[in-house]
Amino acid sequence: MIFENTLQWTSRSLSLFCMLFSWFAGMYLIQAQELKSKDKQAILEVLDKQVECWNKQDIEGFMEGYWKSDSLKFIGKSGLTKGWKATLESYKKNYPDKNAMGMLKFEIINVQGISNNAAVVTGKWMLTRNIGNLQGVFTLIFERIDKQWVIVYDHSS
Repeated sequence: MIFENTLQWTSRSLSLFCMLFSWFAGMYLIQAQELKSKDKQAILEVLDKQVECWNKQDIEGFMEGYWKSDSLKFIGKSGLTKGWKATLESYKKNYPDKNAMGMLKFEIINVQGISNNAAVVTGKWMLTRNIGNLQGVFTLIFERIDKQWVIVYDHSS
């Protein structure tokens, strides 16, 4: 009887251990997905192009870095904006001219792969303006869609 209880307990413990180990290993692999150098470079090029367009007061060009979809999500000081067109209109409303737009700079903190076709980028943004500088942080989710890396989710504050 004692042997059966001990064997049952050991079997359950081993099963639980294997299940937990598999879960933790899976979580580690998901979080530690290595991004290929060419993919990281392509993502950084999208961000560089956005800065270049912004600094030329080209909001439409800046928006080329975003997924042209109603499923795009942007979270900022005004809350959640859904869709590419709504995000474009929000940018145009909040930054109507050169004085409001100023000069943009990004400081990239981290680019981390989360799958072969997705990555998370964290960083800081700075706007240098005559009417008062602004700065904040962002988290972007990029996805490779139709062989292009685009922002599908932007949380900037």
